[in-house]
Amino acid sequence: MEFFCYHRDRPGSLALREALLEEHWSYMDRYGAEMIARGPTFARDDGPPTGSVHILDLPDPATARAFAFDEPGYQAGAYRDVLLRRWHNTLGRTMWDFPGGRTGGNRYLVLGLGTGPAADVAVPPDQDELIAYGPLSSDDGATWLGTAALVRAPDPDAARAVLTADRYADIEVHDWQFGGRPS
Repeated sequence: MEFFCYHRDRPGSLALREALLEEHWSYMDRYGAEMIARGPTFARDDGPPTGSVHILDLPDPATARAFAFDEPGYQAGAYRDVLLRRWHNTLGRTMWDFPGGRTGGNRYLVLGLGTGPAADVAVPPDQDELIAYGPLSSDDGATWLGTAALVRAPDPDAARAVLTADRYADIEVHDWQFGGRPS
């Protein structure tokens, strides 16, 4: 089962987040084989981190909850909330398999929070700039709750256009970059 986890930073927690960076990486190292994608989100214009995205293949919802809530930053109070949802990897690859590589161009997390009938479940026809893409659903996979994508795009508006605007209660676009320990 694949899961989308987005830890959103608590305002004023940058120093705490920085102090816990090695603990965070060590914790994530334990999930290296399960990672589909990971990386921080940022305020516009190269601002400070605003959150941390992790997409993983885990055995069940209980394991996903343990992953999300045992994370050192969460335990220490660095995050204001956690969005944890089932996710379906419609591209069938990890971010490391993205043909565009780790660097170059602007990268975004596009998060469509859904209401009503499912939208954007299938991969868009122009997928060359998609790093990760898939629908969000309830723990049992029966209820569509939105769509999450990591995308390379020239600007936030172009990134937002990967989702059908009138099919969501809200679409968030966050600056994002490939995560993991620096090489």
